[in-house]
Amino acid sequence: MSLNGIIGSALSGLQAAQLGMRTASNNVSNVNTPGYARTELSQTSRSSGGMGAGVMINGVQRVSDIYLTGAAMRAASDASAAKALAASLDRLQSQFGSTDDPGSLFGRMNQIMASLGAAAADSADKVSRLSAASDIQSFFDEASRLSAEVRTMRDEADQRVASGVHRVNEIILELQSLNSQAQTLTATASDTTGTLNRQAELMDELSEYVDVRGERQSDGRLFVRTQDGVSLLDNSRLELQYVPAGTGAYGVEYGRITAVVSASGAVADITPSIRSGELRGLLDLRDKELPAIAGGLAEMAAGAADALNAAHNDAAAYPPPNVLEGRNTGFLASDILTGSGQAALAVVSDTGELVARVDVGVTAAGFTVNGAPAASIADLVNALNAEFGGAASASFTNGRLTLSAADPSHGLAALQDPADPASIGGRGFAHMFGLNDLVSSPRPGFFETGLSAASAHGLNPGGELGFTVLTPDGRRAAQIDVPVAGTSLQDQINALNNPATGLGMYGQFALDGDGVLRFQAAPGYQNFQVELNRDSTERGTTGLSFSQLFGVGDAARLTRAESFTVNPAVRADSSRLAFGKLDLGAATAPGDIVLSEGDNRGGQSLFNALTEKRRYAGAGGLVGGMASPVEYAARLAGDVGSRAARADRNENAARSVKQAADAKRSDVEGVNLDEELARMTLYQQAYNAAARLMQASKEMSDTLLNMV
Repeated sequence: MSLNGIIGSALSGLQAAQLGMRTASNNVSNVNTPGYARTELSQTSRSSGGMGAGVMINGVQRVSDIYLTGAAMRAASDASAAKALAASLDRLQSQFGSTDDPGSLFGRMNQIMASLGAAAADSADKVSRLSAASDIQSFFDEASRLSAEVRTMRDEADQRVASGVHRVNEIILELQSLNSQAQTLTATASDTTGTLNRQAELMDELSEYVDVRGERQSDGRLFVRTQDGVSLLDNSRLELQYVPAGTGAYGVEYGRITAVVSASGAVADITPSIRSGELRGLLDLRDKELPAIAGGLAEMAAGAADALNAAHNDAAAYPPPNVLEGRNTGFLASDILTGSGQAALAVVSDTGELVARVDVGVTAAGFTVNGAPAASIADLVNALNAEFGGAASASFTNGRLTLSAADPSHGLAALQDPADPASIGGRGFAHMFGLNDLVSSPRPGFFETGLSAASAHGLNPGGELGFTVLTPDGRRAAQIDVPVAGTSLQDQINALNNPATGLGMYGQFALDGDGVLRFQAAPGYQNFQVELNRDSTERGTTGLSFSQLFGVGDAARLTRAESFTVNPAVRADSSRLAFGKLDLGAATAPGDIVLSEGDNRGGQSLFNALTEKRRYAGAGGLVGGMASPVEYAARLAGDVGSRAARADRNENAARSVKQAADAKRSDVEGVNLDEELARMTLYQQAYNAAARLMQASKEMSDTLLNMV
């Protein structure tokens, strides 16, 4: 070998050893850098004419495993989704409190029973009555607060989705810039490890928001796709767009995460393609978990209010109030309500003597008053005015039935027939009209209307119902607007069920015997979601819409928990609490004592109302069926707790999988200080050997020169 060959071999060895030491040193200095993968010097021996000719440096390579990287990214997406759900549900569970916490919603229901029990034991004690009214109000205030908290959390989740989408766009934009750098460096055979490390760091962060996978190209670029194949970055990039609703309200159509292709400008809905990551966790929280909890809360509050009102309407205060003003039923004067049974309305003096009595019946053809037919509500009002004989008057305005005693010292009370109680949609006469409600609400708290399909719909012209139909995976299948049609409820139902212009392709609406509007999904569409997101209808002058009257959509059902309040007249005057009951029989005549002070039968009924079974509709994760308000509250507590516990378990499991995946990935990509120190020692020795070879070649050269 010539001296030049020896010197060349020594120089290549020195260069390789220097680069190797620099590589090892760089690994050590970045041992704790997130997203950093160790690098290795790739070198091979070089030969010339069958003889060793030094070292050929192939470059510095980043050590990684695409399969372990993909597994770690998927695990990170799942962990982020689980974390978003678990953190929020744990926070909400703490807001609900435990069943044994006196300040919780459930503790306040127990306090209602204790207060009503104490007041019923001494019905003349005004302090105990005030305490009972205050505790009832406290319970519904807490239900309202919790419902508002759920809405706030929905809004927060919506805002976090917007923030997440913004960060995703920033990451994709930077990845696009890095792709240009990597392409240039690859073309010039330059070191790409810094660019690749930054790409890996960004991909790790991106996977926390969206479940993605990377595809490395031969020219150094990294293409990014969602796990189901939607390309976020290739030759062009997708710019994600999302506009938050700015409210956590129910019945609002929240925005979709769309993507604009920078090359063509086409817009695509990629919400269903986001199957994991923080964005999916937030979307599931906003659209599934929180509405389900709100549904159970609304049904519980509505059931408690309805149970108390049922008892209060069948009881009487002493002295009875001069005016009974009913709730806004959403009914029209022309409506004919169907049902069965009997109830009595009585005008009573302030000393408890019967002044006048009118018996009201309910039949399949409408009302009867003292046995005479009075089909519609208007007929009922006219008949009541005639039969009261001037002792009282009735009126019906804007959906409210009002009874007024003519003499200021007289009052009014109602009583269900004990043998054949009146039933309209499963509620008594006074209860259906809310004549003596203890708990009031500006909107219907129940949706058994007692109306039939032949009833006039009474909807003002120009109104419209807007529906969105979603596929099982969350894609928008249709946007359908159904205008007010015809004159009867059946006409409007037919418009809703029209397969061409309505929802008939997806299912059918129908009124049942209690006047409840139900929707039955068509075969093949059972897992589709039909959501009402707009209702501009109004029934007559009641101020109530079609959806509010029949409980169509989340806005009508899920907001009920925020609408209940104890009747202000009762809060102002505790004697208005109906703790007594009318004593009416077939032989009772005017002048007989029918109401007495100290009667606690009504108070006992109020106490029992929270423990007697009643029918609940399915709501959220709670199935419908028979349960007492106390039992249903316990079910709600269990549902909220189980959701939070399940989310916590899922987070722990996902975190464990992520830790295992990260550990496996680190075994390949991570920096081992012992190994790097060993490599540094090896390269130092190689450097020393190459240096000695250089020294030897110098000495040989000097010797040759001295010989000349």
